[in-house]
Amino acid sequence: MDKIYISSAVVEPVAVVEPVETTNNCTERGFDTDFRKVLLNHRFLFFLIVPFVLLGCGRAVEPQTRLFLGTVCTVNLFEDGKQKTYDEVFARVAEIEAKFSANDENSLVSRINGEAGAGAVLVDDEFLSVMNYALKVTERSGGAFDPTIGPLVRLWGINTESARVPTQKEIAETLALVDFRNVRVSSDDGGSSVFLEKRGMRLDFGGIAKGYAADEIASILRKKNVRRAVIDLGGNIFVFGEKAGGKPWTVGVKDPENPDGEPLLGIRTGEGSVVTSGTYERFFVQDGVRYHHILSAKDGFPVENGLQSVTVVAKSSMVADALSTTLFALGRERGMEFLRDFDAEAGAVFVEEGGKISYSENLEGKIVVPDGRN
Repeated sequence: MDKIYISSAVVEPVAVVEPVETTNNCTERGFDTDFRKVLLNHRFLFFLIVPFVLLGCGRAVEPQTRLFLGTVCTVNLFEDGKQKTYDEVFARVAEIEAKFSANDENSLVSRINGEAGAGAVLVDDEFLSVMNYALKVTERSGGAFDPTIGPLVRLWGINTESARVPTQKEIAETLALVDFRNVRVSSDDGGSSVFLEKRGMRLDFGGIAKGYAADEIASILRKKNVRRAVIDLGGNIFVFGEKAGGKPWTVGVKDPENPDGEPLLGIRTGEGSVVTSGTYERFFVQDGVRYHHILSAKDGFPVENGLQSVTVVAKSSMVADALSTTLFALGRERGMEFLRDFDAEAGAVFVEEGGKISYSENLEGKIVVPDGRN
């Protein structure tokens, strides 16, 4: 069966597509607003819907691809594709970027970071909601996921021209600024505010913002009565509505050993999100050693626990986004236990070095192995 390759995932087609290789910046932590770097330095598989393929009675507007949140974002509304809807969707993503991008000096996050150690910054209900969920995951995971990871992200510089291995002294000094317990969220009659207690602290929502944006896109599509869609925000996949023919969507997971080859496996799912965190997504090599971008808030280095990737399936893309990073940091055993306690409805697939695959019980019967794989 033909498949649609969507960044870090594969979806069985309802239309003929032609894969086009370009670049990708799949990131859990940090945004890169230099889109030229995004396009030149990273891999991304997106596609052109063949113009003559019609999915409904009339001609739909083709899928739209734009650059937001430091990555390539593609939305396919299939037969309900209208330019007005696409414009509204991406306008909403732009609003989210203006609040949550750590690399936009005018964003709300940057204002909070700029006032670290000095004063609180007023935030709106939307920011407060995302902030509170991030802190909830952080507290429950013991800091495996930590939105104050920003200073470490900047120190390592992964996905920039200045990427390097910091000295142990630099890491130790920076780790003193990474601690979710030093975030103060306050609410009263005057509104809500966020205060970072130490100067130099930096919030970074790279591990949750794309997921939140995908959920917001889905909300717009519901109001517009869109029947089905595929949302791909730099590898954060949200399959919306019912696939043509009423069958489940099949979203594939890349093989960490061969990301550009055939998918390792597929996951059958209804409407919802599939997000993967992996060591192959963003990295650099120094002195023959590869350093990936999923950083530990415990020791300041890339997480090394035998995992190559973690894929999370959830109704909410924000949940899947945050949990994929969290479970990766926790490792397979602790991650599986955390998932059962924190969100039993979400599912997860763990791929270890050497190719061993483990998945949660609620994904039993939903895993598909492509032809040619054992």
